[in-house]
Amino acid sequence: MITIIYSEEFLNHKTGRLHPESPDRLINICQTLKESQQLKNQLNWIHPTPVEKSLALNWVEKIHDWHHIERIKLIAKRGGGKLDPDTSVSANSYYVGLLAVSAWLDGIEQIVNHHQPCFILARPPGHHATASEGMGFCLFSNAAIAASYAISKKGINRVAILDWDVHHGNGTQAIVESNPNIAYCSLHQSPCYPGTGMAEEKGLYNNVLNIPVKAGSGIAEYEVYFQKQVIPFLKEFQPDILIVSAGYDANFDDPLANMCLFPQDYGKLTKYCLEVTDKIVLGLEGGYHLQALAKSVEYTLLEVLEKTNIN
Repeated sequence: MITIIYSEEFLNHKTGRLHPESPDRLINICQTLKESQQLKNQLNWIHPTPVEKSLALNWVEKIHDWHHIERIKLIAKRGGGKLDPDTSVSANSYYVGLLAVSAWLDGIEQIVNHHQPCFILARPPGHHATASEGMGFCLFSNAAIAASYAISKKGINRVAILDWDVHHGNGTQAIVESNPNIAYCSLHQSPCYPGTGMAEEKGLYNNVLNIPVKAGSGIAEYEVYFQKQVIPFLKEFQPDILIVSAGYDANFDDPLANMCLFPQDYGKLTKYCLEVTDKIVLGLEGGYHLQALAKSVEYTLLEVLEKTNIN
């Protein structure tokens, strides 16, 4: 079984007409997973812990500046607005953002306490959010918060984050690169938004691996990167948990980038991840072609299911 953490409340983060990061992303993924003949009876759907009962706000306050949190809260209270031209806040976005963090924390609990792989089907995404500002559709830094939470748990000493979103997770890296117990690895189109993630950046403890990838690259190029760089880096770090910032915007059909992966390729990338550890938590980041996004998540989960069934 694979746990899916999802709530219809994630649809209440409204980004505006024609915005690519829309509620339809989750609606399409849910429909595809529930119709999948191979998956529909193998998924354990659970709701995230309500914000009022979770540690989400506590951990957001540990990672993010007070002014950043209050800004989102105030804009939401006023009925909505923007953090930047791309990043919307609606009346419910402050609560939904905290609920997304709660879902990522619950994902850590699932793997620590129940040893069950987990996919966090939440929005808004988080990997562009720095400690002091939201950007690139992101409000709070979900993966960085989850990793920081994980290493506070008994028996969890090292956590790795693999970010295969087509855009570099500048916020995640900035938050975790000074922590020797967290490793961050990103493959991302370069040049591309947000213009960060140079290969020369290694982190304060050689705990960062950035792999800028040329536009037009496909699975052949990605497999070489995984075999020669990603997997050796992660295995050397020896994480107790692997968190995947699972963005699906490197798909050929995606409107926001220029890469040439296809949905089934994400099954291959997932297989590489499971060579590192089966203690894996995946959380949704980008992916803006609705059909390609949904099928990519399906292929990801099929690979996780095959691995966990073997074990």
